[in-house]
Amino acid sequence: MKKIHTTLAVPVLMAALLPLSACHKNEQKQTTEETPVIDVAQVVTDTVTLTKEYPGYLDAQCTVDLVARVDGYLTGQLYNGGDYVPAGAMLFTIESANYADAVRRAEAALADARATHSYAASNYAAMQKALQSNAVSQMEVLQSKSNVETAAANIASCEAALAEARKTLSYCTVRAPFAGHVSDGLYDVGAYLNGAASPVKLATIYQDGNVNAIFAISDDEYATIKANAARTSLSTDLRHIPIKFETEMPQTYTADLTYMAPAVDRSTGTMSVKAKINNAGGDLRAGMYCKIALPYEVDPNAILVKDASIGTDQSGSYIYVVNDSNRVENRAIKVGQVVADTMRVVTSGLRPGERYVTKALLKVRDGMSVKPRLVK
Repeated sequence: MKKIHTTLAVPVLMAALLPLSACHKNEQKQTTEETPVIDVAQVVTDTVTLTKEYPGYLDAQCTVDLVARVDGYLTGQLYNGGDYVPAGAMLFTIESANYADAVRRAEAALADARATHSYAASNYAAMQKALQSNAVSQMEVLQSKSNVETAAANIASCEAALAEARKTLSYCTVRAPFAGHVSDGLYDVGAYLNGAASPVKLATIYQDGNVNAIFAISDDEYATIKANAARTSLSTDLRHIPIKFETEMPQTYTADLTYMAPAVDRSTGTMSVKAKINNAGGDLRAGMYCKIALPYEVDPNAILVKDASIGTDQSGSYIYVVNDSNRVENRAIKVGQVVADTMRVVTSGLRPGERYVTKALLKVRDGMSVKPRLVK
């Protein structure tokens, strides 16, 4: 009876193990099928020019107040406020009748002086001939010579008076000293201006074909920039400094560093810096606020990852790294600036060649097994 019992137990045991084995295979198959395929990229290194952003503002290359320098009624404003005008364009006219009369009087005085000089010169020549025959005295000849010199001096005085009268008359027409945008006039046509005693401001013109971005840096930052420029290609980058604005502009702008103040302001510990921007499109205006990404160092081995691969939480920035066992690790990192709009500098937390998740960040978690698919 015991032998029969033993024989029956073996099939029973095998029957019990078969479902367990099938279940284990199904679990392995299900686990394999559920392992997701995740796009990953390798951490790369490259030479990057590191920058620091400074707040600043724009200023026209040249700004001039247009003024009235004569007395009289404003007779015309020959442009619309905000217009772009060429150099030499007539902008304002002021009553000129009195000044035109002064020019005519000065011209008449000059003509009289020249006539007097001509007569004195002829008389002096006659006196010299008469002296040869003793018809006149030496004293009379000297007096005639003096008359010529006096007449010549009078001509010079009349010429100066005429030039002054013409210059004053020219003040009745206010012209653009250079090409640029002009503000609206401060006085209406018909207003009386007392510009002779003290110039009266009429408007302001801005030479803004090029504009300057003005900002300030500390003295130690200046020393760092100069030192790095001397040993790297940083000096080249100082001619193409990126400029950003609070609102998106129709085009991107770069600036050339053109000026650093010769002294540091002791009250602030900073020095003024200017960078010139080509404003050929005319979209930039004096007074606009901007951000200047000033280069300060060239890193030949900067660590770069795709900016879209980085997540943030209360602890800071993190990225999902795929280790050699194809498991996901949540790695805390410290980040720097964006490069070429899509890549981000990582200052700590990653090593070159490591793999990181580039997409589907919400579908992965720390410790998860994945099938990494390497993408560029």
